[in-house]
Amino acid sequence: MSAPPGRGGKLLGALCLIPGLLLVAAPSSGADDASAADASVDAVKEKAPTASYTWKNVRVDGGGFVPGIVFNRAEKNLAYARTDIGGAYRWQEKSRTWTPLLDSVGWDDWGHTGVASIASDTVEPNKVYAAVGTYTNDWDPGKGAVLRSADRGRTWKKADLPFKLGGNMPGRGMGERLAVDPHDNRVLYLGAPSGHGLWRSTDSGATWSEVTAFPNPGNYRQDPGDSTGYASDNQGIAWVTFDESTGAAGSRTKTIYVGVADKENAVYRSTDAGTTWSRLAGQPTGHLAHKGVLDAQNGYLYLAYSDKGGPYDGGKGQVWRYATRTGDWKNISPATDADTYYGYSGLSIDRQHPGTVMVTGYSSWFPDTQIFRSTDSGGSWTGAWNYAAYPERTNRYTMDVSSVPWLSWGANPAPPEQAPKLGWMTEALEIDPFDSDRMMYGTGATVYGTRNLRQWDSGGKFTVTPMVKGLEETAVNDLAAPSSGAPLLSALGDIGGFRHTDITKVPPLMYTEPNFTTTTSLDHAESDPDTVVRAGQLDSGPRIAFSRDNGATWAAGKEPSGVSGGGTVAASADGSRFVWSPDGTGVHTSGDRGATWTASTGIPQGAVVESDRVEPKTFYGFKSGTFYVSTDGGATFTAKASTGLPTEGAARFKAVPGSKGDIWLAGGKAGGTYGLWHSTDSGASFTRVQGVEEADTIGFGKAAPGSGHQTLYTSAKIDGVRGIFRSTDAGESWVRVNDDAHQWGWTGAAITGDPRIYGRVYVSTNGRGIVYGDDNSPD
Repeated sequence: MSAPPGRGGKLLGALCLIPGLLLVAAPSSGADDASAADASVDAVKEKAPTASYTWKNVRVDGGGFVPGIVFNRAEKNLAYARTDIGGAYRWQEKSRTWTPLLDSVGWDDWGHTGVASIASDTVEPNKVYAAVGTYTNDWDPGKGAVLRSADRGRTWKKADLPFKLGGNMPGRGMGERLAVDPHDNRVLYLGAPSGHGLWRSTDSGATWSEVTAFPNPGNYRQDPGDSTGYASDNQGIAWVTFDESTGAAGSRTKTIYVGVADKENAVYRSTDAGTTWSRLAGQPTGHLAHKGVLDAQNGYLYLAYSDKGGPYDGGKGQVWRYATRTGDWKNISPATDADTYYGYSGLSIDRQHPGTVMVTGYSSWFPDTQIFRSTDSGGSWTGAWNYAAYPERTNRYTMDVSSVPWLSWGANPAPPEQAPKLGWMTEALEIDPFDSDRMMYGTGATVYGTRNLRQWDSGGKFTVTPMVKGLEETAVNDLAAPSSGAPLLSALGDIGGFRHTDITKVPPLMYTEPNFTTTTSLDHAESDPDTVVRAGQLDSGPRIAFSRDNGATWAAGKEPSGVSGGGTVAASADGSRFVWSPDGTGVHTSGDRGATWTASTGIPQGAVVESDRVEPKTFYGFKSGTFYVSTDGGATFTAKASTGLPTEGAARFKAVPGSKGDIWLAGGKAGGTYGLWHSTDSGASFTRVQGVEEADTIGFGKAAPGSGHQTLYTSAKIDGVRGIFRSTDAGESWVRVNDDAHQWGWTGAAITGDPRIYGRVYVSTNGRGIVYGDDNSPD
């Protein structure tokens, strides 16, 4: 995922322990509405009734890391973007938006929302391939796969791999690891991580086998001592590049270059269509080759090097040019080694004018990312910005983020920093092969681009704007839909969260003062929705904040000693008290908006806390199968005798607005106690809801016409089917409201209905943002 300006943190996600996946159809190419689906699928037999829903995104626009952008070199305006945990997208030129392609990824295969690489076929542009899998360690129990589509990602077929792929692992900005032979498009190559080497398909991605003749599976590990396996994994084969000048239509390209995560042996070549391979002679050593881009017309292979695998780290780098016809190497780095404090990665050439080259200093966090441009094959360079007289900068660009105003981060930094920034983690930069004026690049938070790039060369200024509409990549931790004020409040990873006064528009700014890197929990007072509280992560406290105006403005509270993270937080029904269960210390209560805190008694550290939505002094807690109740504003809690609740796995519960002591609890662990429970006596007893085999979230919305119960929503497994379900009769019966084309991987963090619009539900995802559905079933 992303990291905010000046920070190198990463969101590994709360879904590291979620099991298994299977994928079929993606949404159609409707540019502005990802709800339509024209794919035929092998439907799972559904026992629960279904409702017809239209699905869209609550607009944030971006919010995560885009490590790869790929233009098709045979068809104008055909481009794809890959994300680290949020799937893949196709560009729609008419509307200038992105269409999501992997919303059909289901719960069991959630890891396939991480895209390690993407490749667009130049022989048959309708074909596209995606190498998917999120983690190579045990956080993701599933294996990787290569997905293939003959209709630009509308529908997919899958080839399972015998190893994992790492769409959200260190080194994910290198690449592309997946490539299609530009002359014989039956042939594809895939660079694997974890020492699994180079793989090849000769039947358009249907089957894969290892290229056993390839001599080096890589050896670079970010941190060999990391016991989790995350930073200690071998980053493997980084990229594959074909020299199209060495082949003819219908026959395999003879010369292929492969980049390997090995500082001493980074580049290999085959001159016999992949039969034999050798280390490229004379190559530089001491760095990793993040990218290898070939200019076949002039006979140059350009290489962007860094001393680290990225996307967060990298302190030194170089750019080299290899003459494919003579074997000569030349260091063409834009800056001297002494002046370099970053690695290079984003690399592209202008296919209309191949002597024009661009490269990014992707790990230049301060004061801004670096982007360099050469019009003489790397003989000389200019930067997108440079110092006039330090700390003042001269920019060759202007920025207009009015379409996504939160990209300013609400910052007002001192020079040489500026807001908004050009970016960070800029490992993907591509010049449109058909339009020398258009360039796109990915950052840790968005896709930026320009349509007047050549102003750079003429002494003018090119304009940088977000090119990200439709690409939604936030990870959602919590949601709240108050009965008045803004219709939706969100707690998001990496960019904190937003107050949406209109879910169809991008909010002006995330929560600020304080600006959490990640918001873990939020709540509003049921009878006073202007009172809102949120908790989250911050490099240094405070990690709690309060609002008196429905989340429009905030004031930080103080922390009890020992707090290390946000945990969960609850507001009393009338907003007079707050209970906080932060990471690092026990549960606490406050009656003065966090000016002072008192330790609660009778409840264990780490318990999940919520409030009754009617009785102001009643709070609830849950941990490891035991339910706790406080009737004195959170000062003391009492364990209830209720039994049968899950003792393992995550659990989430909520109290029903307008109904005292009415509680629903979802959670558990596969293979153990897992489901949905209901209490009408403030947790003294719970009854398991029959037919719900597994449940992970619970939320409430406006009652159906004629119903006396608030509508229930859950992400659950009911009658053998995983999906998003709705009940209008207090759990007696359920209707599935999503379909196989709209599954979004893991949806287990939060869900809420809308108290003002019957049938509307807001669903959390881990990388596809906030999706919302409206019932369009006939009356």
